[in-house]
Amino acid sequence: MDKYALSNVLAAALRHGGDFADIFIERKVSTMISCEADRIERIKTGTDVGAGVRVICGDTTAYAYTNDLSLEELLRVAGIASRAAQKAEGAITINLARVSAPDDVQAEKLPDQVTIDEKVDAVMTVNSAARAVDSRIKQVMVGYGDVVQDVVIANSLGRLVEDRRVRTRLSVNAVASDVGQVQTGFDSFGGTQGFEMVTADRCEELARAAARRAITLLEARPAPAGRMTVVLAGEAGGTMVHEACGHGLEADLVQKGLSVYGGKKGEIVASELITVVDDGTIPYKYGTLRFDDEGFATEKTVLIERGRLINYMYDYLTAAKDKVRPTGNGRRESFEHKPIPRMRNTYIAPGKDDPAEIVKSVKQGLFVKKMGGGQVNTINGDFVFDVAEGYLIKNGEIGEAVRGATLTGNGPEVLKTVDRVGCDFGFTIGTCGKDGQGAPVSDAQPTLRIPSMTVGGTAHEPPKSCCQLYKQWPEWKIKRL
Repeated sequence: MDKYALSNVLAAALRHGGDFADIFIERKVSTMISCEADRIERIKTGTDVGAGVRVICGDTTAYAYTNDLSLEELLRVAGIASRAAQKAEGAITINLARVSAPDDVQAEKLPDQVTIDEKVDAVMTVNSAARAVDSRIKQVMVGYGDVVQDVVIANSLGRLVEDRRVRTRLSVNAVASDVGQVQTGFDSFGGTQGFEMVTADRCEELARAAARRAITLLEARPAPAGRMTVVLAGEAGGTMVHEACGHGLEADLVQKGLSVYGGKKGEIVASELITVVDDGTIPYKYGTLRFDDEGFATEKTVLIERGRLINYMYDYLTAAKDKVRPTGNGRRESFEHKPIPRMRNTYIAPGKDDPAEIVKSVKQGLFVKKMGGGQVNTINGDFVFDVAEGYLIKNGEIGEAVRGATLTGNGPEVLKTVDRVGCDFGFTIGTCGKDGQGAPVSDAQPTLRIPSMTVGGTAHEPPKSCCQLYKQWPEWKIKRL
């Protein structure tokens, strides 16, 4: 669609008044493949095409969408959104200027140019490699997904953006069983890359990691409960930062009074060893974007610097309310959804401590090698998440494996107590759910030592959450990439 047609649609959206209007046009080609019981259970491919028009008038947002991209239909949809912002009628002229894309690493092998047979072969390689680890692996479930998304975004500020997003992901859940015990091990990889990332070696490594985790849990003892020192490994991933403070730093929750971090800019909210960043520009990461879904360039946004809260994550609407500029965090699941502030790649920055020395400093505690999913109550900061793989620490040595552990705490309180931060760094990926929308994200952290934390969680109910981070097999069941 040319600039003239887009300008007409935006003008129609603002015909009855309004402060801002935008249009989001999407064409998304996706593939999903699932394997269970040693066979391919489902192959799903499809193309989704549509557009959404948004009009903002004060605190009111009107949003309408369609899967008919004819100019006549887009003008009709723009009129529907416009009538929700009836200030005054009048002619409006919008001059669009195309915004050039920041430099980006392009996919080498676009998924929509790869045959289904190649993708199926990768899935079956994971299935076979996981089953070969141990005879106690009784079931393996593999999920593959890819998407090539082309978007056009234009708004009444005169911005016009065209972009292509490519994303690929592979996950495996291995189930081990022996003498009445059943345990599962999960692992995944993914990023803003094409099919070049799905190599045979990487598939086999992924499968072995999940299967070995399941066997480890099968042989593990039940986790002890109570307060103890906890060491979170760098390779554990950043569920802690995602749940402990990430959602609470999204500006819409802050402005609605639903965040424990509201009104605390400039205040100390964490240990001086803690710096939290949300960065949409890191090459290849699962939450990376050149532009957000409002057409603003993504950036590296420092949220907490040496323990002090200095910024929130903003989309256009929340930035306008606070009279600041957007940080490129406006994201939506598809053209059927309006954008809201969302995380991208969120992490705690590495420190200076040797991870091995951090473990040696603990007389008795829990070593968390891999974290699972979690939930958070953003109003008070309470969180809970599962430990996917954990070990007891005794006299500075990592000892026997434990299963069934959970970590429960309060985000600001826990972050204030962190007293050792490692020099390592490890990312994990997931689909973050908020307001009925799923968004691909990644998170990371270095090795962290928390002197005292509640482990076990049997006496604690999970918080009533506004959001959840899905990192287990159900992500493939809810059909989100």
